[in-house]
Amino acid sequence: MGLISKVLGGGVGAAADAVVDVAEVFRPNATREMELGHEAFTASLSQHGAEFQYGRVGWFDRLMNGLNRLPRPMLALGTLGMFVYAMVDPLSFAERMKGLDYVPEPMWWLLGAIVSFYFGARELHYRRRPPTAPSNPPSRRVPSTNPALEAWRSERGG
Repeated sequence: MGLISKVLGGGVGAAADAVVDVAEVFRPNATREMELGHEAFTASLSQHGAEFQYGRVGWFDRLMNGLNRLPRPMLALGTLGMFVYAMVDPLSFAERMKGLDYVPEPMWWLLGAIVSFYFGARELHYRRRPPTAPSNPPSRRVPSTNPALEAWRSERGG
């Protein structure tokens, strides 16, 4: 009995390995794909951490950090300042706003694109989350709205 199981076991194991190798040609190994993805994520995370290992605190870095923080408060306070200016001196405000009529439309589109991309990229940066597995995985069966398919399924009894 031991000899037969060794002969059949070795043959069955080799056949199983061959089937796995052939199957991986058509569909990648999901476990190995997850391992490689994790390795790539870990490598990129460690490289990113290495870039910021030694923090710089020079005057130029502080100046750049300060300039990077200016656009949002300047836009918000500037808009509020325009309302105050309109209430304090309405005639002068109206005269200045007439000048905006002479700005060509493509420049307005460009300004809108710049502001949208700045705030959109910033918002995306803070909203981005690492991918996680869903807590309730979706069912395998896809609901169908095809009446012919539903009739066929009811005839089969499933």
